Amino acid sequence: MIELGKKQVLTIKRVKTFGVYLGCEGEEQAVLLPSKYVPEGSQIGDEIEVFIYRDSQDRLVATTLEPKLKLGETAILEVKEVGKIGAFLDWGLEKDLFLPFKEQTWRPESGQSCLVALYIDKSRRLCATMKVYEYLRTDSDYQKNDYVEGIVYQINEHYGAFVAVDGTYHGMIPSKGVHGRMKVGDRVHARVVKVREDGKMELTMSETVSVQMDKDGEKILRLLDSYDGVLPFTEKASPEVIERELGISKAAFKRAVGRLLKQQKIMIQGGKIRRIG
Repeated sequence: MIELGKKQVLTIKRVKTFGVYLGCEGEEQAVLLPSKYVPEGSQIGDEIEVFIYRDSQDRLVATTLEPKLKLGETAILEVKEVGKIGAFLDWGLEKDLFLPFKEQTWRPESGQSCLVALYIDKSRRLCATMKVYEYLRTDSDYQKNDYVEGIVYQINEHYGAFVAVDGTYHGMIPSKGVHGRMKVGDRVHARVVKVREDGKMELTMSETVSVQMDKDGEKILRLLDSYDGVLPFTEKASPEVIERELGISKAAFKRAVGRLLKQQKIMIQGGKIRRIG
């Protein structure tokens, strides 16, 4: 059976001047492999590994080119053009991959890249979708405290930011760890907090507590410098103020302030944090 959106090994059944027709043993259905992709010296009965998709006239066609994603897979692809009904993506084949507006979770522009999965629509055409949750995998080799790269594909104010690690695996940053202006499409560098029994990863943008305290402390010192060495608030400030000024949680702020006090780099006086030296 010739399968749309997949790579498979098919047999040459007929040879024409414009290409060869490929099919499966014992089946009448055949698909054209244009002559520019036919290996030199090929003849009836030879087997060729090809990818099956539809050409610009919506006909099944084979190619020996390697697509950047196959049916059911995910990949980060560049937008080549945006039209009236959707976007067209570069996926390594002659005909660009269509991304309908209804399958977009944000509106990418030409030249931008987006995470998509490949599916077959109701008209039996290959299309892309940004709704990738069901296509992501749970069989990564990552372990606790490993560092990963990913792309944010969904944000839920109650649960957090959903991240496709390596564009392939399930990951999530819980809402309490989402600080600043994170948005769908952002690339993130994160640390694995734990791998759940179902294989999905819980992530954090923070380092281990000790390392993170040092980094947060540096943020505080830089902010102090911008305020001429005196902050107009202490660790008793509201979480909103701390988030706005430093992009960290109040708990992280208090830990970092405590470390800086022990290191004698700051002092608290008159309801204000002051830099020493």
